[in-house]
Amino acid sequence: MILDKLQEKVDLKTKPIGSLGYLEKLAIQIGLIQNTLTPKLQKPTIAVFAADHGIAKEGVSAYPPEVTYQMVKNILNGGAAINVFCKQNNIDIVLVDAGVNFDFSDNNLFVNAKIAKGTDNFLYQKAMTKQQLEQCFYYGKKIIDQLFTSNCNVVGFGELGIGNTSSAAMLMSYLCGLPLEDCVGKGTGLTDQHLQNKLNILKQVKRFHGEISDIKEVVMTFAGFEIAQISAAINQAYKRNMLILIDGFTVTTAFLIAYKINPNVIKNAIFCHLSGEKGHYKLLDYLGVEALLNLGLRVGEGTGCAIAYPIIANAVEFLNNMASFESANVSNKL
Repeated sequence: MILDKLQEKVDLKTKPIGSLGYLEKLAIQIGLIQNTLTPKLQKPTIAVFAADHGIAKEGVSAYPPEVTYQMVKNILNGGAAINVFCKQNNIDIVLVDAGVNFDFSDNNLFVNAKIAKGTDNFLYQKAMTKQQLEQCFYYGKKIIDQLFTSNCNVVGFGELGIGNTSSAAMLMSYLCGLPLEDCVGKGTGLTDQHLQNKLNILKQVKRFHGEISDIKEVVMTFAGFEIAQISAAINQAYKRNMLILIDGFTVTTAFLIAYKINPNVIKNAIFCHLSGEKGHYKLLDYLGVEALLNLGLRVGEGTGCAIAYPIIANAVEFLNNMASFESANVSNKL
């Protein structure tokens, strides 16, 4: 079995068994995904999906809704955190307009997958229609297929959208069966008073919609266009046997949707960091996974994926190029 061969290869490197810690786990995981003892990472790309949210009109964020399109412009101009970290680590960026309330000019980073100029306000109605959800799933798959045909086999996911931690909290509460208090956090930096207001609004939302059990109905009711597209893209990346890098709270919620549809996606996923958002720890715990980094990040944009990528690349590098006891003529453990 490939697992046994990978474990043996890792154990016979010139080091005490297990001494490279999490790197060993990563190396074996990536070897298993690619079904090889010598995996390769090709054309790593962070796909940042952006969209506006109707719920943002209710003051659930510390920033006004127009910050979504302003930050998209910032990424397209190369000035955001994700641009800096991707440039540093030789990672490509794709910026996907899933539903921003703005019309952008063409840009070499830009992909137009706009469903509408923001979701409806789920305080009063479902966030999107069934047709819009199907469009989201179509675009998510299409974007991954385009990356795959360009020889990319590592894709990280980022998000951008004022109000999307409220959307993520609702999705998490419904799909994990957890109280909203465990899921709602400060997002972009709310004060304690504004956090309580956010929680109160989302409790109103839950009372309005009542119980929903069907996964697609939950997604239609609460997801942003960017979250729905990411969930479909994650499932398609798994089908294409790509390595999937998961960013913070909102992207992990998109992963949760993909996981509920196909639990096997977890085999290809690396959870790059534990964010500073309150619900993220409980969400990772629900999924039974461990985050690679814990830096208190809550920027979004896929920044955790970009920062974690060199560690992931180092795991592949040691597996492929570190000497074994035999090849280095070093005496093994007695």
